[in-house]
Amino acid sequence: MPQNQPDHLQVKEKIISFIKMRGPSLPVHIGKEINTNILFTSAFLSELISEKRLKISNLNVGNSHLYFIPEQESLLEGFSQHLKSKEKEAFELLKQKKVLKDFEQHPAIRVALRGIRDFAIPFKKDDQLYWKYLMVSDQELINKIKEMPAIKTEQKPKKIEIVQPSLIKTKKKEPKKIKEKTPGKKGDKFFNKVKEFLSKSLIEILDVEDASKDYLTLRIKIKNEEKLLVAYNKKKIDESDIIKAYKKSSELKLNFMILSFGEPNKKLNEFIEAVKKLDGIEKIE
Repeated sequence: MPQNQPDHLQVKEKIISFIKMRGPSLPVHIGKEINTNILFTSAFLSELISEKRLKISNLNVGNSHLYFIPEQESLLEGFSQHLKSKEKEAFELLKQKKVLKDFEQHPAIRVALRGIRDFAIPFKKDDQLYWKYLMVSDQELINKIKEMPAIKTEQKPKKIEIVQPSLIKTKKKEPKKIKEKTPGKKGDKFFNKVKEFLSKSLIEILDVEDASKDYLTLRIKIKNEEKLLVAYNKKKIDESDIIKAYKKSSELKLNFMILSFGEPNKKLNEFIEAVKKLDGIEKIE
């Protein structure tokens, strides 16, 4: 083992030199440089990240993240074309405006801002969430903050619960109380509660299919499985709400989940239980 250590260190230094020269790089290119397979390359990269000599991007180029030296964050801008459509829109908006007030943005943009962590830096002013573009200097930020008026807000916590019909093969989740401090219009409050619930449940938002003050349709990821989430901004849902969610999930070929502000009524629960045991419906000729 001791005689292999210099080689091991030498490989890591070669990786650092390569990325310093090339800029943010994919594992496949790094592997070619050090002449080894992707498995060993990943092991070396993990060590360098643990040592804080390398960072890993949030965005993907193909199916891989980028690895870069800590002072190379600004070079990630050259890979912005690989962002998803809504994330690209949020990126361009933030780049143009330099600073954005979170609660003033469309729900889909607010989700996207949370997905472009390489470029969107969060900060708070008057207990409100804002986003600054990565390349904004401290002085630019100070000037922008001075231009922003103070905001006074109030927000009451509400209860959100997941309803899962028989069409979903996911374990049932317990109701959770959501505390929300971000204000705004009815649609913004609804979006914030859904977002915070998903965050606390360790559910990742992948994309926004549709958004309004009455419902949200999101692509989500739970334990590496992509699903469709339909959230209704009301206390009672009925069969038509489930059917609507089911049709959308069938269109996208995804299992689905339903989120609402209250428990399903007895009739709907009976309907769900009945469907679970239904093997089929035959027509009498």
